[in-house]
Amino acid sequence: MSLFSFSLKAQDGKARRGEILTPRGDIQTPAFMPVGTAASVKGMLPEQVRSTGADIILGNTYHLMLRPGAEEMAAMGGLHQFMRWERPILTDSGGYQVMSLTKLRKMSEEGVTFQSHIDGSKHRLTPERSMEIQRLLGSDIQMVLDECTPYPATHDEARLSMEQSMRWAARSKEAFGSQPGHACFGIQQGSTFEDLRQRSSEALREIGFDGYAVGGLAVGEGQGVMFQVLGFAVDMLPEDHPRYLMGVGKPDDLVGAVARGIDMFDCVLPTRSGRHGQAFTRRGTVNLRNARHAHDMRPLDEESPCPASSQFSRAYLHHLFKSGELLGQILLTWHNLAYYQELMKAMREAIEAGCFEAFCDDFHKLRAEGDIPAL
Repeated sequence: MSLFSFSLKAQDGKARRGEILTPRGDIQTPAFMPVGTAASVKGMLPEQVRSTGADIILGNTYHLMLRPGAEEMAAMGGLHQFMRWERPILTDSGGYQVMSLTKLRKMSEEGVTFQSHIDGSKHRLTPERSMEIQRLLGSDIQMVLDECTPYPATHDEARLSMEQSMRWAARSKEAFGSQPGHACFGIQQGSTFEDLRQRSSEALREIGFDGYAVGGLAVGEGQGVMFQVLGFAVDMLPEDHPRYLMGVGKPDDLVGAVARGIDMFDCVLPTRSGRHGQAFTRRGTVNLRNARHAHDMRPLDEESPCPASSQFSRAYLHHLFKSGELLGQILLTWHNLAYYQELMKAMREAIEAGCFEAFCDDFHKLRAEGDIPAL
């Protein structure tokens, strides 16, 4: 079995073009991972997701441990076979969902106990259990359990949270053990504080991971603060390993984060927005519920290879959403995922060509011009 590895192919400024090799297939970076929270990228067949250019998707430990259950999933052949996705899968540890979705949760050094948001049943998640669940799911990249530090936080609150996460990271790595062909990623914490991010990075380096994530962002701090933190936090992570920004984001977030050295992303935004009538395009966000699209026979993007982008008119998409037809949500989700993958491909090509700064200028210029109404 081939092992997990990462190599840099090109660099332009801090922007990096790389490749992750896994037994289930290669991942071209910068990469965007569509979110398949509950063993499904909402509204999409696996082959449709792959057709957009996605090399890897994300699954969620918290949701899958509640239903159908980790042991049940293993008995059915694991997550890949269960959802018919043959390429790599990254699973997050469940820590964020425990903090954001559950009721009556109780934190301790050992882990966290909580009530399910589904039926109120009680559960316990520890670093060891999180890694066990991810092993049972069979995911290719497994994330350590961490505490998601709320924003804003004082320096002392952020320090205590970060230190807890680093102790859990060590336990997670030990529980991960030896899994040839699979990878374990650590998560940098420290809120907006440079000294805490540095201490977190040093602790993670000492433990040693296959990749490193920047956690604790996209939690309400705003893009300006996020970019400020990325400006110092990313450089603290090893250059010869993939760097993953969790839960981000909008297209301009992705471009700005790649410019600061990030290699991997995930976010529910393209699928969630697609279900609510919002399309991401090179000229910004288009609201297909808006009446001005009712007679617009142009497609969202006639140059896109995605059928949802190039073969259906805005008028038709508008009609589907006004009529409450599920096909509208499916087509717009498909379009959004395709746009995100086209954006990542364009950034990879720009980095390879040494013209990433020019790409960024063109990207922001088109978005400033905005969507052009039909004549």
